[in-house]
Amino acid sequence: MASQTIIYRQQAAKCRAEAEASDLANVRERNLRAEAAWLAMAERQERTDAAREKREAAVQPRQEL
Repeated sequence: MASQTIIYRQQAAKCRAEAEASDLANVRERNLRAEAAWLAMAERQERTDAAREKREAAVQPRQEL
C-alpha cells in the first residue's frame, strides 16, 4: 500500500527533525533509532508491495485464458 509507505517515511522525517532539534544526546539517539525503524518499515512495505504486484501480474494472464 503506497500510502502506508508515505506515512512511514513521513514519520521517519519527523524523527530526523526532532533528532536534529534536540540538545540532549539521549533524545537525539532515540529519535535517530526511531527514524531507522520507520525507514526499515517503509522499505519492507515497498518490498511487500512489489512482490504483491508481481504475483498479481503473473495471475492476470492466466485469468484471461
